[in-house]
Formats: sequence, C-alpha cells, structure tokens
Amino acid sequence: MLALLLLFIISPFAALASLMMIVFVSAFFSLLGNLFQVIIGGDTDPKGS
Repeated sequence: MLALLLLFIISPFAALASLMMIVFVSAFFSLLGNLFQVIIGGDTDPKGS
C-alpha cells in the first residue's frame, strides 16, 4: 500500500493503472471462487429446489 501511495505521488496515472490492475485481479479471483463453489457445491440456484 505504501508503494501505491508513493507511486501516486510520483505519477498519478501509473498509480491509477496499478489500482485498476488490482481491481481486475480481485474481480477475477472472486469470479474464480464463485465458479469453484458452483463446481463443488453443485447447483446454487434457489428456485430449482
């Protein structure tokens, strides 16, 4: 986090780009976790029960 703040002081555009990369990576891992949960737990759709 300190490196991100330092990068924001030096170059705001580079800091925003790195923040965007962090958001993309976290969204990808969230999607991967959801897919893994569906594969392990089966159907998670509540209306199908």
